[in-house]
Amino acid sequence: MRWQGRRQSTNVEDRRGSRGAGKRVAIGGGLGTVILLVIALLFGGDFTDLLQVDAGGSMPTSQTTTSTSPEEDQLAEFVKVVLADTEDVWNKLFQQQGQHYQEPVLVLFTGQVQSACGFAQAATGPFYCPADNKVYIDLSFQQTLSQRLGAHGDFAMAYVIAHEVGHHIQNLLGISRQVQSQRGRISQAEYNRLSVKLELQADFLAGVWAHHADRMFDILEQGDIEEALRAANAIGDDRLQKQSQGYVVPDAFTHGTSEQRMRWFRRGYETGDLSQGDTFEAEVL
Repeated sequence: MRWQGRRQSTNVEDRRGSRGAGKRVAIGGGLGTVILLVIALLFGGDFTDLLQVDAGGSMPTSQTTTSTSPEEDQLAEFVKVVLADTEDVWNKLFQQQGQHYQEPVLVLFTGQVQSACGFAQAATGPFYCPADNKVYIDLSFQQTLSQRLGAHGDFAMAYVIAHEVGHHIQNLLGISRQVQSQRGRISQAEYNRLSVKLELQADFLAGVWAHHADRMFDILEQGDIEEALRAANAIGDDRLQKQSQGYVVPDAFTHGTSEQRMRWFRRGYETGDLSQGDTFEAEVL
């Protein structure tokens, strides 16, 4: 991705360098017996229901300071450029619809972080919190992408950020609230299917961003889209379940299969047309 020397977003809270040393975080949300690692790899969700303070309700009381490396600082600059590109693209697209785009804030943290959705550790993976309109990411997730998932390249990371911003778009449009309103009203399997549609739409929106960002700023280099597709493939529910437990349970899917995630990102990228992204009405996901 062509990013060096370009505008960096100022909508960034850099909380790196401080690491809370408190109690463990309770991670829930109906994912059953799926291990924490798989929850981490299934990045990209609306974590309102997943992030909770421990049962005692207390927060960490001590802090330790950590330093950042030049490589991490460069990655932080890259993330800021990607966020700036999402701002430019979505401001333009919202204006074309006669709407105002409320830009999200991106929080960089180390190890663990407090959000309006609860207290989270880096193992949770990148997430969007609709309660404060912020995207949270520990930059060490790039190592997870490349080393554990085999999704190498800077555009794999750009896809992750664009996907989380996609959840912000869904929040602004009221889509996320409509899905969350069904929790407890329908079966868990039915709710999971709605969650899959929400996630696939965020993948589509990430593709729409890539489409317009490239036309606005000529950001894409050879192989970039393939990097994003490898990341989407690596975090499909079917692949992660197979890796973690040796078998696949479709009713427990919450993010979509590898094929679905790649297909919806590609549709967004190839069309750039928001009207093509209604995953909730699609007969075949």
